[in-house]
Amino acid sequence: MLRAALAAIVLLLAQTAQAATCREETYEGVDYAICEVDLTQDVLRLFLYEPVNGRPYGYFGKLNSTLEEQGFALGFATNAGMYHDDRAPVGLYIEDGKTAQKLITRKGPGNFGLLPNGVLCLRPRRADVIETLRYVEEAPECISASQSGPMLVIDGELHPRFLRNSASKYVRNGVGTSDDGQMATFVISNNPVTFHAFGSVFRDHLGIRNALYFDGNVSRMRAPDLGRSDIGFGALGPIIGVVEGQTPPPPQVDAVPNADDKE
Repeated sequence: MLRAALAAIVLLLAQTAQAATCREETYEGVDYAICEVDLTQDVLRLFLYEPVNGRPYGYFGKLNSTLEEQGFALGFATNAGMYHDDRAPVGLYIEDGKTAQKLITRKGPGNFGLLPNGVLCLRPRRADVIETLRYVEEAPECISASQSGPMLVIDGELHPRFLRNSASKYVRNGVGTSDDGQMATFVISNNPVTFHAFGSVFRDHLGIRNALYFDGNVSRMRAPDLGRSDIGFGALGPIIGVVEGQTPPPPQVDAVPNADDKE
């Protein structure tokens, strides 16, 4: 019995060690906060509207208070895509199976319309950044999803419109995912940075082949590991965060073809 109990404690500690972790690093003279979320251990969710009154959460603190009423807590969190003045998402937004905004595939003004843009797709125990037209082709069954743009890295290549010597520098944040979908890496620059430099952090420093831009000056992060919970100016739109106290759901299983089916 004692041996079994000790084994269970060791397993629990091992799982805790693999939970969402945040750190600060400097790359090519720019400081970044980097948070890694292991989807096999952590529950990563999208949030926009409060369930009671239908108003946007807007702030990490308000979202955390709601989760605490449910017996959970908000761990790491960041803004998760562009939004209009009323906090409604600009592009595709799905939360817990409910679609609040449809996918947009056309070119348009601003960073969102700088094609190719993409979608962060959340499924049980996995997260994937998918370029928008590929998303249309593959039609993944996302439990939650947020569309933003531009893509930072597409199949290992930086967005073709990024200029190394661009004069446009802002605080920026975004997300990249591992090829197997088990790890989501969120990055926010602590200093103003170009798109080219920001995309290079994902591709060249972190070795991530697909990454998506979330936003610029409004970018904020909650990182308990770093003692950080940005307040900023004004309310946010979509928020993505780790829900502490929830257990990851079973992985999604593809349908098994009938043995009698022919190719």
